[in-house]
Formats: sequence, C-alpha cells, structure tokens
Amino acid sequence: MSSKDSTKRTLIVAFSLCVVCSIVVSGTAVILKPMQDANRILDRNKNILSAAGLFDPQQDGDESVAERFSQFSTYVIDLNEQQVLGNEQLTQLQIDIDSYDQRLVINDPNYSEALERQEDVANIKRRVIYPMIYVVEEEEQIETIVVPISGYGLWGILYGFLALEGDANTVKGLAFYELKETPGLGAEVRNPRWTALWPGKKIYDEAGEVGLRVIKGQGTGDYQIDGLSGATLTSRGVDNLIQYWLGDDAYGPILAQLRETGL
Repeated sequence: MSSKDSTKRTLIVAFSLCVVCSIVVSGTAVILKPMQDANRILDRNKNILSAAGLFDPQQDGDESVAERFSQFSTYVIDLNEQQVLGNEQLTQLQIDIDSYDQRLVINDPNYSEALERQEDVANIKRRVIYPMIYVVEEEEQIETIVVPISGYGLWGILYGFLALEGDANTVKGLAFYELKETPGLGAEVRNPRWTALWPGKKIYDEAGEVGLRVIKGQGTGDYQIDGLSGATLTSRGVDNLIQYWLGDDAYGPILAQLRETGL
C-alpha cells in the first residue's frame, strides 16, 4: 500500500470517527436535556423554598419539593412598567412561565437591558426586564413573597432569593444559591448562623426608603444585619444588592402595590 493510500485511509477513518462522535454527543445532549431542565427547576424551587423557610437541605428530601412549591403562584413582572404581566402580555412576549429562565435571557436585548453606571448599585451590568416573583396566598391574602436578587461580591456575582412576609416589608428569609466568594469568609453568606439574622428585619423605614443595611460590626434594631467578619467587600456587595433590588429602580414600586392593593 502506498503512503498516499495510507494517508487517505487514515483521514477517512478520522473523519468517520468525528462524525460518529458528534452524532453520539448531540444525541446524548438531546436525550438528557429534559432531565437537565427538570433538575434546574428542582434546584430553583429548593432555593425559593429555603428562602421562605419551607425547606431544609439537611433534613428534607427532593420528594417534598413539588408538594411544598405547589403553595406558590408564579408571576412575571415588568420592571420598566412596574406591573404584573397578564396572560396576553406573556403570550406577546413569548414567555412560558413553566420554562422561562430569566438568567438564560440576560444577554437578550428583548428581555434584558444594560444599566447605566450611576444606577448600577449592585454592579450587575445588565438586568432582566421581566423577572419572576413567587407568591403564597391564603384566602386572597398574601402570606409570602419571594424575589430573585443578585449583586457583585468580592470575586463575582452572588445569586439568591429574598423572602418577605405578606406585608412586603418584613424579611422572612434569605438564600444564596450561587457565588464565587472565598470559603470561610465571603462564602459565609450561606452559613445558617448568618442567614438566621435576617428573619424579622424590616426593609423600608418610615419615609418609605430602603432602611435595611448590612453594616460593619454588630447590627442592632430592625434595620441592621451584622457584617461578615473578614469579608468587608462581600458584606458591602450584599448591602448594595439589597439597596438596588428593593429600591425604586427594581422591586420597590411593585412591593408597594402589593402592600396597598394586593395582586
């Protein structure tokens, strides 16, 4: 066999192998996608429940998540228009609540927007225009509101959920599910001892401004949370994201509506 034939055969075998591998990889991705989507939704729902104090990862199993999450109604809001979107508006925007993932559309100009430097208190660069909020109602009275939050810490963006009581002012719980902070320092935002400081704190002061702050040292009263020891920038990042997301440029007006008129 000539070297030319040998080279040709090698190229054919290599090409065939690449084609077969690409088919296998593509097929596997298609087969696993429903499972991946289900796991993503399960993880999201766990974190929402954790923020609301309805799920303990150390004690509760996955089988309880669907039942507990069924208490929540999911709504999509328009941050620019400060309104809850109805079914017709969702259809026009091609948003399916069951599959919509606001983090996946963060770079899509139809669903997100860049923030001006002076308004980007949480240092997130872009924000989703149509975030989802999660509400528990009992006899037409709001009991719990859970909103997604995010903001830059020391090394990257922290993602989490903040749960409020039905008055849309009292903190019910806080859960961060993704972060890049230093273990033992900034990563302590997930420490149960620290998150236990949040329930019962108030968001808005008598003037209607965001009064809740994460301070350096030990916090006191209704509006202060202890800063994390040795993690000044992470503490400041959490403080900034609270100021932004609960303020007038984000959920503030919607929460005010919920306090006054409900859904």
